Amino acid sequence: MTTWNSPWLLAALAPVLLALGAFAHRLWAARREKGRRRIPNHWPLTPRAIVNSEEARVWHWLCRAFYDHQIMIKLPVTRFTVPRDLEKGMTWYRLLNGVYCTFTVCTPDGRVVGCLDVPGKSALPRSTRLLKHSLLTQCELPYWVVRSSSLPTVSEIRAEFLGETPTPQTLREREMEERALIAAQSNLRSALNRQRGSRTTDFSPLSKWPTSATGDSTIDVAGSQWQDNSFLVPLDSRKGDLL
Repeated sequence: MTTWNSPWLLAALAPVLLALGAFAHRLWAARREKGRRRIPNHWPLTPRAIVNSEEARVWHWLCRAFYDHQIMIKLPVTRFTVPRDLEKGMTWYRLLNGVYCTFTVCTPDGRVVGCLDVPGKSALPRSTRLLKHSLLTQCELPYWVVRSSSLPTVSEIRAEFLGETPTPQTLREREMEERALIAAQSNLRSALNRQRGSRTTDFSPLSKWPTSATGDSTIDVAGSQWQDNSFLVPLDSRKGDLL
């Protein structure tokens, strides 16, 4: 009589059971991976300012200095460089995809003319600075590291980025334009402060924000709202892994 505990029967069924177990595990792993990649119903993310206060000051200065150009923010270098050996493109992409500059100055048609970094509270790491300087200068693109407290003159940075040699008349015109912009910004700020001060009811859109003893809003992009661990590189437009 044949019994289920016969050694030969167990030996014959063992490969089948192992195959079924492996197949079931693959199905379970594939379903788990698909669930991990599925677009969530509720994203665990919160919007934030794209620049902090130090970067914003340099940004506004750059917009005045390069009024006839576009200022791109935190653009990866892989956006405006291309490998000479296309077969090794993915290798270089993986290496450089996380490398970006705080600001990239480009012409209206998208041609980059130079890049700038604004260091945070701690200085820019020497290795990072050397990498960007080596990469960009070999691409014939100027690379500067600046702070809002020690900005170069407009003529200096335009001469470096654009090769301009401004005439005294051009410098006077640019100085007048910059003064007019600063005056307009100051007037707008004063008008906003007066308007904010006149809003005394709880129905004011600003009343939901915490205020200081002087009544001014205490929200500041450089304060506690700034998240050091947030995304640093803009989302890539290539096809992603999400289903």
